[in-house]
Amino acid sequence: MSEHEHHHHEEHAQRAPSALETRVRALEAQLTEKGYIDPAALDVLIDAYQTKIGPRNGAQVVARAWQDPEFRRRLLEDATAAIASLGFAGRQGEHMVAVENTPEVHNMVVCTLCSCYPWAVLGLPPTWYKSAPYRARAVKDPRGVLKEFGVELPASTHIRIWDSTAEVRYLVLPQRPPGTERLSEAELANLVTRDSMIGTGLPKSAA
Repeated sequence: MSEHEHHHHEEHAQRAPSALETRVRALEAQLTEKGYIDPAALDVLIDAYQTKIGPRNGAQVVARAWQDPEFRRRLLEDATAAIASLGFAGRQGEHMVAVENTPEVHNMVVCTLCSCYPWAVLGLPPTWYKSAPYRARAVKDPRGVLKEFGVELPASTHIRIWDSTAEVRYLVLPQRPPGTERLSEAELANLVTRDSMIGTGLPKSAA
């Protein structure tokens, strides 16, 4: 598996909303005006899918890989098939690649041209993932971005950036936290955060 070349195109940094996004916003505004939807309730629903429901799929994938060496091998060889074997497949996740964090290498995912994201395992992309500053700075200053997320890595750890595209989306397999040898798969999944599967965060500690 080779690392993609990454080129940040400035002309895409401030892209205008797509026709679909414009139609969705117009429809949301009309439904809100007519009283059919409550914007606050909609925000709560979207936040729940972003941070609680969606990433649970990916957390189960990671936890299985931590516990099952054979599944971990299959995940790193063919992530699409391994993830589908757990029942997680669908649009935005047709071609998945899993990249593993080690003490020597830390992986971080970005989409420099838009906001390609593995919905099948991580749910909706967070707002910051779609922002122009993240898309630009993740490539130019990954250590600085990680520090802002509260992650400071040893100077000896190499940071590898993976650029998602419409054809390929990435899932970071974070390092298993120490002291978790006796935890069940479900307990391990509770330690996996959405950001740790993007590479902008770390799993929760066993404590």
